[in-house]
Amino acid sequence: MKAIETKAAPAAIGPYSQAIVANGFVYTSGQIPLNPENGAIEGTTIEEQSERAIKNLGEILKAAGTDFAKVVKTTCFLANIKDFAAFNAVYEKYFVNKPARSCFEVSALPKNALVEIEAVAVIE
Repeated sequence: MKAIETKAAPAAIGPYSQAIVANGFVYTSGQIPLNPENGAIEGTTIEEQSERAIKNLGEILKAAGTDFAKVVKTTCFLANIKDFAAFNAVYEKYFVNKPARSCFEVSALPKNALVEIEAVAVIE
């Protein structure tokens, strides 16, 4: 196993890695819309926060040697399921290969974020 760490994405805010590579896959930790430079939530709308969270995820995938096209599974957490359609409009711009996905509402996310996304991707 190998831990992934990149300064292009927010540092972990707890005792975990940004991602772990094992057996040809990368498993990312959930990404919320933190600005990697200052650690603050970026954006106030679901669209803005989704863009930032997905960009953070992309930087971690890149650091692991893969990209969005090789993502096989995502798990998406929304603070409000009523944001589902707006979230999907941003999500589909990045995940064009339509990986398997779970998406559900949770009662709260770290730093009161509106969205959190994690992914599993193949490293080839």
